[in-house]
Amino acid sequence: MELLIDPETQALADRVRRFIDTEVIPREPLATHPDGWPPEVWAEVRAAAKAAGVWAPQLPRELGGLGLTLSQCAPVFEAAGRSLLGPGALNCAAPDEGNLHLLERYATPAQRERYLLPLAAGMIRSAFAMTEPAPGAGSDPTMIRTQATRRGQRWVINGHKWFVTGADGAAFVIVMARTNPDVPASEGCTLFLVDADHPGLQLVRRIPGLGAHLPGGHCELRLVACEVGDEAVLGPVNRGFALTQQRLGPARLTHCMRWIGAAQRALEIATARAREREAFGAPLAQHQAVQWMLADSEIDLHAARLMVLHAAALIDHGDEARRETSICKVFVAEAVNRVIDRAVQICGALGIAHDLPLATMYAEARAFRIYDGASEVHRMVIARQVLRAAARQAAAADQS
Repeated sequence: MELLIDPETQALADRVRRFIDTEVIPREPLATHPDGWPPEVWAEVRAAAKAAGVWAPQLPRELGGLGLTLSQCAPVFEAAGRSLLGPGALNCAAPDEGNLHLLERYATPAQRERYLLPLAAGMIRSAFAMTEPAPGAGSDPTMIRTQATRRGQRWVINGHKWFVTGADGAAFVIVMARTNPDVPASEGCTLFLVDADHPGLQLVRRIPGLGAHLPGGHCELRLVACEVGDEAVLGPVNRGFALTQQRLGPARLTHCMRWIGAAQRALEIATARAREREAFGAPLAQHQAVQWMLADSEIDLHAARLMVLHAAALIDHGDEARRETSICKVFVAEAVNRVIDRAVQICGALGIAHDLPLATMYAEARAFRIYDGASEVHRMVIARQVLRAAARQAAAADQS
């Protein structure tokens, strides 16, 4: 890995790891609030992150960040991901991290002032609303049913969204809606910035389920005669799908980066337990069954890191890297689940107890195989690309 990560970036990653290990992990037992930590603890830790020079590594320096490329983010986000609370402490957690990326690229000057600057400073939170209950958009976003209808100089949005991460307590929501029903959804959707206190935006509930307590939960929303002006449109009208793809590609990789950090910590916990726990006349670490689990986890993590670095480098050089990000999403999501599952197994009963963070990681990681594209959907995308490439090669061979 030293050949792929420059010394300055590695030094920053080491500094972030020390921050997580000394400032975040010791405060994990305080995370009993519905948002993980209560507001005063979040404020305290975020102030410490700014003071330590590890705040918002992905943002440009003019927005208060560290100006890292996507490739440079890989080891830094991994270090932040050692705790499920770490990315939020550094302001590089989903959904804010992806929304910041969108706003930085497409916000108007007024939108930058109103939404981007306070979000970059950690003064507010945000959410992104695309997923809908059946028969709306889920794994197939082209099934989107939320409509934004033009009425004079205004837009009126009506629709039903759910699993909107971070919506409870967010200052605003980026809403995907159809604005041209006469063309495919991929050509007729637009993104809108909707303030959370808008009377047409209703927070129905936090959806209970597997996972840790994190800011804003996963929420169900309704938009009922939600009227907004042109100043609420983010980016070009009817280009919402293209903008979302530019958000989701890097966001899939940053999810992978953070989860690799959590899985690495799980492996460290399992390794320590294997060395100290004795059974059947020897430490667990001397039993081949346990050794193989540790080895398989190390292999999974090494492969995951290399895949992420490769895809990130492609994006840094202007490639959309859709094939590579899909490959990363499938492999890393499944590898992370394997690593954490093995760690639980090695730790036995202690692994499912909340004395260790493994049980919480285990529950939270399961969703990683679903959000930002389920593994099955990405496999379908990858297979189509393989078949297209084979068809091109066959056609070229016939012409030669």
